[in-house]
Amino acid sequence: MRSPLFTGSGVAIVTPFTADTVDLTALGRLLDFQLSHGTDAVIVCGTTGEAATMSYRERMRTIEFCVEHVDGRVPVIAGSGSNSTETALTLSRDAERAGADGLLVVTPYYNKASQTGLIRHFTAVADGVGVPVILYNVPSRTGVSIAPETYAALAKHPNINGVKEASGNLGAIQKTVKLCPEDFFVWSGNDDETAPICLLGGKGVISVVANILPGEMHRLTQLCFQNDFAAAGKLQLRLKDFCDAMFCEVNPIPVKTALNLLGWNAGPLRLPLCEPGEENLARIRRTLVQYGLLETDEG
Repeated sequence: MRSPLFTGSGVAIVTPFTADTVDLTALGRLLDFQLSHGTDAVIVCGTTGEAATMSYRERMRTIEFCVEHVDGRVPVIAGSGSNSTETALTLSRDAERAGADGLLVVTPYYNKASQTGLIRHFTAVADGVGVPVILYNVPSRTGVSIAPETYAALAKHPNINGVKEASGNLGAIQKTVKLCPEDFFVWSGNDDETAPICLLGGKGVISVVANILPGEMHRLTQLCFQNDFAAAGKLQLRLKDFCDAMFCEVNPIPVKTALNLLGWNAGPLRLPLCEPGEENLARIRRTLVQYGLLETDEG
């Protein structure tokens, strides 16, 4: 029987940048904030971490830094996916060598692989590493979705731990849970679906919102694990406006903007991402005020 790589709230942490490189000092402060507020895992160099804009050297140094800084207190999971199987395998092996406890491997984007192609792709990666692999299904970004039957096939691989599900298709997720063994684990990839997916047996969330509200996201998952879904539902609803604001533009534009407004010095976004428009900037600021994180809407 496999064990879940983690249970609870794993933060998909942003990558702070200076004008030309990763700001490891700022990243260390963010990691300390997460660890002191109950975060159960750190997911580094994922979508929220703008890994697609990072050089190979930056990615590996950032993973190494997270592993060193976290120092075994919670699992560190490295994003290592690519639309090239060979590249994904190389990134995965090097992330393992850098000390990552597990890997998050997104479906190949742009290629629009068949379900058979997805099975072969993920199997090749899982065969080539010695740490657990979490699949990542986010069809809004990749143009392809993993079918429940494909999960059932991949669940037979001893090194595939489960999936971060960000399809938003709760019906398909229910079918996945029915088809797969109990030791193939599901994590919510959408903050506002954390409680519903935990109700279906999910093991928590890989969270964007936890960059700013780590304690609340951790508590939400713990309420679910305690089977207090009445309280979990209330907290999920209370967080809904915040979740929506953090996705008013493509992730990680809103969350990185919010961190900067709160004084975390997360630095600039990297092109092709850029700062939000005036209307959404005002919305992000209003939301921080609404949740008591900024004193006034003047910042």
